[in-house]
Amino acid sequence: MANQWYVPWNEALIRQYDVTAPRYTSYPTAVQFEALQAAEVRDHLDQQRGKTGPLSLYLHIPFCQHLCFYCACNKIATKDRDRPDAYLDMLEREMALHARNFGHRPITQLHFGGGTPTFLSTRQMTRLLDLVAVYFDWDPVNQAGEFSIELDPRETSDNMLRLLRRRGFNRLSFGVQDFDHQTQLAINRIQSFELVQEKVKKARELGFGSINFDLICGLPHQTPASFARTWEQTLSLSPERISLYNYAHLPERFKPQRRIDPTSVPQADDKLRILRDSIALLQQAGYLYVGMDHFAKPGDELAKALQDGSLQRNFQGYSTQAETDMLALGVSSISQIDGVYLQNHHAIERYEALLSDSQLAIKRGVFLTPDDKIRQWIIGQLACQGRLSLAEVSARFNIDAALYFSHAWQQLGELAKDDLLTIDADLVRVRPLGRLLLRAILVTFDAYFHARIASRYSKVL
Repeated sequence: MANQWYVPWNEALIRQYDVTAPRYTSYPTAVQFEALQAAEVRDHLDQQRGKTGPLSLYLHIPFCQHLCFYCACNKIATKDRDRPDAYLDMLEREMALHARNFGHRPITQLHFGGGTPTFLSTRQMTRLLDLVAVYFDWDPVNQAGEFSIELDPRETSDNMLRLLRRRGFNRLSFGVQDFDHQTQLAINRIQSFELVQEKVKKARELGFGSINFDLICGLPHQTPASFARTWEQTLSLSPERISLYNYAHLPERFKPQRRIDPTSVPQADDKLRILRDSIALLQQAGYLYVGMDHFAKPGDELAKALQDGSLQRNFQGYSTQAETDMLALGVSSISQIDGVYLQNHHAIERYEALLSDSQLAIKRGVFLTPDDKIRQWIIGQLACQGRLSLAEVSARFNIDAALYFSHAWQQLGELAKDDLLTIDADLVRVRPLGRLLLRAILVTFDAYFHARIASRYSKVL
């Protein structure tokens, strides 16, 4: 593995910089979202009508049959398999409202998230895919792109996998979390290694080109030894990408987490050991550390994007689609459209009521100020390309960047002393350890971050 991508472990510095900070899937972050005027939103969206660039499309399917106790996503637990039909009616209304402004732009990235998108039956999924093809320029047979979906192995039939592959999906993300049975019992997500192995085998037979596994560090009863066994099983299935998320136990904010015994959650020292061992194992297995919580094999498109400088970060994490507008549909979903973030209502009743009245279901968001756009670009450069040129900032935004960010530059100097980054004249480069502690670097350019809101975020590691 090339040395430039190898991430070292420095226990003292990691403890020093393991502070609370946003994940920066957006800037400004969702904490800054506020109520917006409907007319203002409509005017902005209507202004997109003449644009012809590619589009990223996200659809949120909130339904789950089983409630996972760790989950902080917006979901609806139900056993009613007909419940999605009414939801698909509303998604069609939402598509129709957006199609006049976005229907002509080619979809180069499509992602279904949740919830559990494969809670849908093959009939319902077929209807949903037909709707996307009707209202948007999505032709996966003739269009190159990344078309992906999140899967619960317990809720994904072979027929569903066949349907998705036939309709153009080329990437799958399996929710694994942990293979340890005691941990699975504690989080109410029991799925055997053999089940996941069977689904991965079928996906590869069908020709899916990239498979991602989601795992979580810090779940109940995890130990360095138990998670090492999970890694052994995971690596035997050789997923192209791995997302290793940090479990934040916040039962006061997320009601399902109240069912987890807090004494079973690993303490900070054990959690750090689990993370340390995980990163070492993945790097020894040949995975590149893309950043924050993402790993990829060198030949995967995400790793290629890291190496060629086209990597981007959005609400799905790291992405291969650079500077592409993202239109998000469904309850609680967040769009990023030409300098504006727009989030739909979280409550499905309100979402459906507005769309039934032929109104967009947007609840809140933020119009980026000129300062926001500068900082958003800088945070993206550091998070994705691992570098920042003040000269480039000055030319791009017509400012004196050295003067504009003089205070931040002083803070970066302190980070440089600890080898998180280097500063050469006006060029900042993130060092390997800095890529692990990236959020502690990015917060330097966050104009909204302060002690009062720090508790709303999880720790860096």
